[in-house]
Amino acid sequence: MAETIGTVMLTEAEVAARVEGLARAIAPRIDDETVAVCLLTGGLWFCSDLMQALARAGRYVRFDALWLASYKDERVSMGRCEVRADLQRPLVGRKALVVDDVFDTGLSLSEAHRLVKDAGAAQVLTAVFARKPWPEKRAMEPDFVGWEAPARYLVGYGMDAAGLYRGLPYISALD
Repeated sequence: MAETIGTVMLTEAEVAARVEGLARAIAPRIDDETVAVCLLTGGLWFCSDLMQALARAGRYVRFDALWLASYKDERVSMGRCEVRADLQRPLVGRKALVVDDVFDTGLSLSEAHRLVKDAGAAQVLTAVFARKPWPEKRAMEPDFVGWEAPARYLVGYGMDAAGLYRGLPYISALD
């Protein structure tokens, strides 16, 4: 196992258990025509595990990705999203499940929701692994949340510090 970075907030086993719980909650709300839209780059770890957990729950969703950037390598959002890579799979008339690692400002998830809806999705659901508290009202709230995270700077399981620590199988706080 990798060296612990900061204070461990969720162990690898706790992360896995929360993903399985989310899959059980999501499975009845989707079908096999649903397209999981992974928000790159941070959402990749969670999306991969979630798709496997959904398969264990009997749901075989399709996969696509949307690469949005709102942080670059900073700890503070730029306040806007850049689309670095757009959707590849047709969404017209299908359900879509937008999947991301962490929900803090809500900017990326809101923009992804809009882009997926504009691409013709019949219904857009959203799932995040971690939701952080935020001092002001956000434009939207995710449909599914794996963990109510503390207001700390988190790394691991897709979350990073200037590109570092994304691959940790657990979640740690750096502050």
